[in-house]
Amino acid sequence: MNSIINSISDYSAYIIIGMAAVILLLFILVLILFRSLNKVEKRYRKLMRGVNSKNLEELVIGYLDKVDEANKNSVEAVELGKFLQEKMKKSIQKVSIMRYKAFEDVGSDLSFSIALLDDNDDGVVLTGIYGRHESTTYAKPIDKGISRYDLSEEEITVLNKSINSK
Repeated sequence: MNSIINSISDYSAYIIIGMAAVILLLFILVLILFRSLNKVEKRYRKLMRGVNSKNLEELVIGYLDKVDEANKNSVEAVELGKFLQEKMKKSIQKVSIMRYKAFEDVGSDLSFSIALLDDNDDGVVLTGIYGRHESTTYAKPIDKGISRYDLSEEEITVLNKSINSK
């Protein structure tokens, strides 16, 4: 036992320096841990902001309910979009117009032909013939790009321009 005490006495300076190094290392480690703890505490406070006496679980459930509501609204919007897209196919989408001089004795391009078609090339060709003493307007139905009635050259031109416009 005496020899151990003598050995410790002989190396006491080295032991003290070693212990001081370990204490310094532990002190640095404690500072690093306090800094990490401070960061975690800031994140915790940020997470809990706005929470008075509410439970965090209630807050998360409230947000999940809002997400479900948003998803439901999104599905409804997609369905409405599909419905409107189908409705739009039946609206006038293709239009072509041509003015021309139907008779040589009329001074200007006062006659016209207009093709109004939907996405399925269904619609109507309207033609207005202006003469010096009378004016006539015709409407000819179009079904899938074809008319059951004879079309004039101008009506065929506006019909083809309208069909090829999209």
